[in-house]
Amino acid sequence: MGNWFSNAEPPPPMVLVPPLFDFPPLAARTRMLESSYNLLFGKLALRCLFEDYFEEARHFSTRIMLKPIDDPHVDLVATVSGPLDHKPNENIVGNALFRWQSDIYDPHTFMDLFVSNTDPVLLVRVSSEDYGVMGLRYGSSNLSIGATVMPFSLADEFPKSAWLVSKMGRLTAGVQYEPHFGSKGGTRYNNLENWSCAIGYGLGSGSPLSPSFNFGLELARSSQFIASFYQHVVVQRRVKNPLEEKEVVGITNYIDFGFELQTRFDDSKTSSPNADSSFQVAASWQANKNFLVKGKAGPLSSSIALAFKSWWKPSFTFNVSATRDRTVGNTSFGFGIRVDNLREASYQRADPNFVMLTPNKEHLAEGIQWKHGKRPMLQSDVESGNFDGIPMELRPLGRIL
Repeated sequence: MGNWFSNAEPPPPMVLVPPLFDFPPLAARTRMLESSYNLLFGKLALRCLFEDYFEEARHFSTRIMLKPIDDPHVDLVATVSGPLDHKPNENIVGNALFRWQSDIYDPHTFMDLFVSNTDPVLLVRVSSEDYGVMGLRYGSSNLSIGATVMPFSLADEFPKSAWLVSKMGRLTAGVQYEPHFGSKGGTRYNNLENWSCAIGYGLGSGSPLSPSFNFGLELARSSQFIASFYQHVVVQRRVKNPLEEKEVVGITNYIDFGFELQTRFDDSKTSSPNADSSFQVAASWQANKNFLVKGKAGPLSSSIALAFKSWWKPSFTFNVSATRDRTVGNTSFGFGIRVDNLREASYQRADPNFVMLTPNKEHLAEGIQWKHGKRPMLQSDVESGNFDGIPMELRPLGRIL
């Protein structure tokens, strides 16, 4: 009996493939309320990189995101935030957003109900003037055209916004119209300050487990030039973790990097020297399914954020951030707590070399050449398998553009 067990083949080596901390980001839930121009050219990814888990200095925030098990068509997002040291002019702010979605596999049709202690009015949709917004768009894998109007607004703004975006291979170009300047009538359309245009080059991906990058150039309102770059890298490194089984030889990590440079060239309309140009750069590293570190720097301040996540049902995330204000020379801290059971962290590999073993994303490491004895080992791409699985919030993929 003992010899029979001793001749059994050892288990094959495995590589851990953890889920991303937050994918899709919470901002993707409301992307149908935004124009395709605002969502492309890496803007959504850069917004999440520069803002997520960076708390306001000397402030705290809590967020609860829940979906009932018995009815997946509805969910609730509630937030509470405020200062750590009470000040007379600062109060604790609480918001709640209730959503009903007709098709859980197609998030393009939904209804939101929003309440807040800072606004006594119960709103079905929030806009700059508390008016209803209606829109029409056409979207495909290569073209997006649409417009939004405010039919009940007393202001002479028609349309509220309009855009045209086209994609040709790795090249994306688009133009957007938003009336803010000019008098009534056709003069708004002739005012270049109401128009913005952008061009981007990059390699997009339908899954966060595949690398992607985007470089964009934008001329905003004929007065501001914006250059941005965002890259998402998937790497694998060797691990020797005594808490894991001995057949676990590696783990997948996710590294994100981005920068944004803004400069103005209409000096006559600039009110302060600091508004002439600005830049910010940020990077994040997810070491495993539980730990994330981020950092960003700008001309006036620098920040670092640490986040720890437990993948229970629901999941709990605790984050702390430190901000160094170089103008006054002090460092301030912020804290945040999140509870979430909205997102489903499940990804499938299409390559047959990978076989799903357990729900914690452990896969067979066949097809990966691990060099034992040399640490760390990095790979710029996951060589075996193209991660085609995308979560429900981004389906159907052909309508994203």
